[in-house]
Amino acid sequence: MAATMTHEEALVFDCDGEQLVGVLARPAQPAQVGVLIIVGGPQTRVGSHRQFVLLARALAGVGYAVLWFDYRGMGDSSGAQRNFESVSDDIAAATDQLCARVPTVQRVVLWGLCDAASAALMYCHQAADARVTGLCLLNPWVRSEASLAKTQVKHYYTQRLLQKEFWLKLVSGRVGLQALQELWQKLRLSTDSGAVQTSKTLSFQQQMAQSWKGFPGKIMLILSGDDYTAKEFLETAASDPAWQGWQTRAGLTRHDIADVDHTFSSAAARQQVERLTLAWLDQQLGSESN
Repeated sequence: MAATMTHEEALVFDCDGEQLVGVLARPAQPAQVGVLIIVGGPQTRVGSHRQFVLLARALAGVGYAVLWFDYRGMGDSSGAQRNFESVSDDIAAATDQLCARVPTVQRVVLWGLCDAASAALMYCHQAADARVTGLCLLNPWVRSEASLAKTQVKHYYTQRLLQKEFWLKLVSGRVGLQALQELWQKLRLSTDSGAVQTSKTLSFQQQMAQSWKGFPGKIMLILSGDDYTAKEFLETAASDPAWQGWQTRAGLTRHDIADVDHTFSSAAARQQVERLTLAWLDQQLGSESN
């Protein structure tokens, strides 16, 4: 898409009796696909190092209408603070606003980092919103005690045990019994298959897995190379039967970016995410944008 003029406006809209505050970037000639940026928390719509503002402006600059907003209880929005497992109504209200304010938008892409990626998958599982045709998910949050312990054992403790200096510290007494006890506890947790589920309610990880498999649209997954959350996602997806076959789902595009942190905090990493998002929107959803 060619560069285009854009207009930004502040929005205040209702969600179950509370007032959500957001910003809409509207291109002069919006595409039929719009983007809703979901906030990972707890933080505001601006995002870490203004990431969401800069992303929205980059996308709007080539023709995609973009809305980014605060959940209830966060930033400028009213209401009680809530976590990512309880924001589906917020996402629905924001999607309604995006489509109402920009009538040319017929399809919506949800873009989310960390637990915002989890919230996007859960929303699709719970709402089955036909307007949502694409998900852009960065370092999805799937944490449990077992997944964290397994990731720490594989990517931290195993490396430590292979280091000569660790054993020298152990012999000299600089690494005490407590450190070894922590390692043993992590090993036990990492082999825990989890408690038997007695409730009919699915865990958020199970909802994510079902949505991943059942979502009829396209997914772009971006993973940071230097991030425990990304590593936990890979460990969970590889070992949990609920995620079996996750890598071969139709419509999946995956990018692994080496040596970048959880929030893509450097300018180079942020710009790479912007380029990947734009390319995916143009290439994978291009036929839907015309």
